[in-house]
Amino acid sequence: VCFIPGGLDCCISFVSHVLGKVCIHGRQNEILDILVPCLMDLTKSDCIWQRICWRLVECVPDRWMEAVVLGFVQRAPGADVLSRLLGNLVVKNKKAQFVVTQKMLLLQYGHTTAVLQNLVGYLSLDSLRRTLLLRVLQELLETWSSSSAVKHSPPEQQLYISKAILICLSHLKEPEIESCRQELLTSMMEGVKCHLDSSLPQLRRLGMVVAESISLKINTEGPVLKFEYEEDNETRELKSLLVQTPFCVVPSLPDDDRSEKAEAALPLVPDSNEKPHTAATVMPDEELDAELDSDDDLIPYDLSEDKELKIKAPVYIRDCIEVLTGSGSEDLDKWEATIKALESLVRKNPAAVREVSVELAKILLHLEEKTCIEGFVELRQRAQVAVLITDPIPVAKYLTSQFYSLNYSLCQRMDILDVLVLAAQELSCPKFHGKTRHSDGQKPCVQLLPGSDSSKDWRRIVDERIKNKTRRFAVAQSHVELASHPNEFNSVAGHFFFPLIQHFDRPLTTFDLLGEDHLVLGRLVHTLAVLMYLAVNTVAVTAMGKALLEFVWALRFHTDSYVRQGLLSCISSLLLSVPAERVLADMTEELLETQSWLGDVVEKDPDGDCRRLALQNLLLMENLKKKLEAVPS
Repeated sequence: VCFIPGGLDCCISFVSHVLGKVCIHGRQNEILDILVPCLMDLTKSDCIWQRICWRLVECVPDRWMEAVVLGFVQRAPGADVLSRLLGNLVVKNKKAQFVVTQKMLLLQYGHTTAVLQNLVGYLSLDSLRRTLLLRVLQELLETWSSSSAVKHSPPEQQLYISKAILICLSHLKEPEIESCRQELLTSMMEGVKCHLDSSLPQLRRLGMVVAESISLKINTEGPVLKFEYEEDNETRELKSLLVQTPFCVVPSLPDDDRSEKAEAALPLVPDSNEKPHTAATVMPDEELDAELDSDDDLIPYDLSEDKELKIKAPVYIRDCIEVLTGSGSEDLDKWEATIKALESLVRKNPAAVREVSVELAKILLHLEEKTCIEGFVELRQRAQVAVLITDPIPVAKYLTSQFYSLNYSLCQRMDILDVLVLAAQELSCPKFHGKTRHSDGQKPCVQLLPGSDSSKDWRRIVDERIKNKTRRFAVAQSHVELASHPNEFNSVAGHFFFPLIQHFDRPLTTFDLLGEDHLVLGRLVHTLAVLMYLAVNTVAVTAMGKALLEFVWALRFHTDSYVRQGLLSCISSLLLSVPAERVLADMTEELLETQSWLGDVVEKDPDGDCRRLALQNLLLMENLKKKLEAVPS
């Protein structure tokens, strides 16, 4: 920065042009890393330099304004410093106003939380700029409450917008909140609805946190919204943004000024060591009588030798059915014991289970928790899986038919999908029966005295002596003989797969997969992908692959990102499970169309996971092509 002696007037538009051109040509870091700290020192106590700095930025041409403003915002250590460097630039310059209020907040989402705090804090520090703050908050809430934006924008952008909304709320004053209370309430109701409709847990949690924060701001005295969700680091960070933090202090300030400003910025917090002075507590007569009448003087019974009565669980399947279907409340202990023992009982008595398998599956599907038993959902699910594995075809037919039936909750339908997946995994997993065989002959068996404490040490010493005195030319390693076992999922894969894929496009009175129940549709798509992957080397795998490809093609433009992720997983499962020869022989045209669609997903899909999965599928297709080209004809 040059100093002009003699108090002469000067024009710095040339310097502004140079600054803008250097920033736009990729040298932003080199020049602003030096210029911004220098201007921060010069404008700290000199109003003339503040005017020079304002003029320097105002004279930057519009085509270069974005690079300059972005560089200043990113390097300012706080909103007060940014306000000192830029002044009312956003009020005077339309391009700068668009960059600050539109592009950096609504169109971009890669900036850090500190940059967002600088940006919103800068808008709140001047009365002329506070009108822009209210307008920015309104536009952010419109985007946040738009169902189209929630469906088509990535979760990272939703998080960015949520942070910006909470920072804006932290800077609002009570008169401003009062003036826009109704708009805030309307946006909150619309936004929380479209977020709770999302299939992604992160978006649902974002909607809850932002709605709670808005409710806390507009209802300072009455009841506020409160949701139940699991807090994580992201949630705690969002809630902390609602509390306005003091602006950062410039490191170059003198010690005295720094301490004074820090003390002025920090809120008054009472010392934790100082106890508040309160009046002496006077105990009412009623409490005094209650204390005198307490049971503290009674001697408790000695219950140390008491033993809990164990309820014997049923040992027959039909007895279990009778207990689970009984309505009496006097047998709750027996009901609980039955639930805990049912899985092992089913696996030990397959013949008895096959006689009543469908009936037992129906009971477990409709079973509700009668007592507060730990892990009830898991116990019921494991029992359902055991029944399905024991008698796969009739139970699978029953469960898949009930998935599209009336009068089932969404939770029950998703339970059906989970049971089918877990059972398919267990059926497709080969069971190895290992027998350890040693090639160095059978070791001598030494019988030790029972209860001898020194027996283990004695044996260890003898083994070490034998090992040291024995010459071995080759160490024989024990190995496990793996007994071959058929893939039990081979004969039943079609019964798991095809009924699920048949009626997805037929809406029911209480169930519409292609409508509002897209969460269940996403679970269904992921279930089909898993079943397709587990059907490798089965007889029906080619027919399953063709049907799955048609299913994916019908839903490829679905608006929900969770559903699209499942569709792309289906393509991966198909390419990995169906033999390459059958893929190219039976699905050539479909694969070419799918390849074109995957290319569009990689380039245009807003969800990062969808782009990654599409790229993996393109690589799988390329590897498949190379593999077939390498095979001699």
